[in-house]
Amino acid sequence: MASSVVSWMVLSIFMAISTTQVKAAARAFFVFGDYLVDNGNNNYLSTTARADSPPYGIDTSSHRPTGRFSNGKNIPDFISDALGSEPTLPYLSPELNGDKLLVVPTSLLLVLESSMTLESNLLADLAGEDEAQRIVNDACVLITVGGNDFVNNYYLVPFSARSRQFNLPDYVRYLISESTAGSVTRTGPLGCVPAELAMRSLSGQCDPELQRAAALYNPQLVEMINGLNGQLATNIFIAANTPHQTNDFISNPGAYGFTTSKIACCGQAPYNGLGLCTPLSNLCPNRDEYVFWDPFHPSERANGVIVDMILKGSAEHMSPMNLSTFLALDTTTTT
Repeated sequence: MASSVVSWMVLSIFMAISTTQVKAAARAFFVFGDYLVDNGNNNYLSTTARADSPPYGIDTSSHRPTGRFSNGKNIPDFISDALGSEPTLPYLSPELNGDKLLVVPTSLLLVLESSMTLESNLLADLAGEDEAQRIVNDACVLITVGGNDFVNNYYLVPFSARSRQFNLPDYVRYLISESTAGSVTRTGPLGCVPAELAMRSLSGQCDPELQRAAALYNPQLVEMINGLNGQLATNIFIAANTPHQTNDFISNPGAYGFTTSKIACCGQAPYNGLGLCTPLSNLCPNRDEYVFWDPFHPSERANGVIVDMILKGSAEHMSPMNLSTFLALDTTTTT
């Protein structure tokens, strides 16, 4: 189903926002990714992987589901708050028009390049080709994928097509080579989410094979990101080490005010880790105490902690710098 809180996120800033809290001219914010960043695209698609029924959205202002795989806000929502922009709308939403085209989440079921072309064409119809090109060139782009490539493609069933096609090291190299075509991601503690604990762990320990996949993938992706920045002779790509943050949650949840990182707030079976979150699922009374909202996805509070790291994290969590530092440097160079 979903990717879990395992993706390495890359903020691709083609020309960064001038200040952390943007109040002036609108700055485009495009979001490419999986269910971690979906703001309701699946509501318009033929799929069973949906977050359009309770208790999803239970902690939003309306207490209604929004299509986000969360009890409230997800990662793009918190970034939008920090940038002073509106929350992103699904790219298939009939409300997506005018200035709202500048804040768009796009499913990576579409190819990244094709999606940007689609957004450029929509903007060209609205503002003209030259202005549309400027908007896209100046955009802030959030990319987050990676977990599904392992969880749903390589390890979902024994002897999957990908596992028969590639041994694990070769599959990692294949993913890295594909990433250079447009999307840049990194995975984290794949074997530690409640869904994997329920399916693969008898003792509550992270699954070692999935952890091995992440350990092989991550260093090669960092090398690729550094190479891209080197080729461009500037730090266009900012990598957010969400796996490191998630490892911190899992190994010491109390340090962040959580009571558990193993049990999902909403779900059923061991660790609340099997099936979908539905009105019939077990539901925790205090979502803020749980790292995971459902078997795969972080709670609103965990999303907020992750974005705080993106904005203010040290070099341990952000490479080559955090987003706030990048924005401050951009202010210096553009004023």
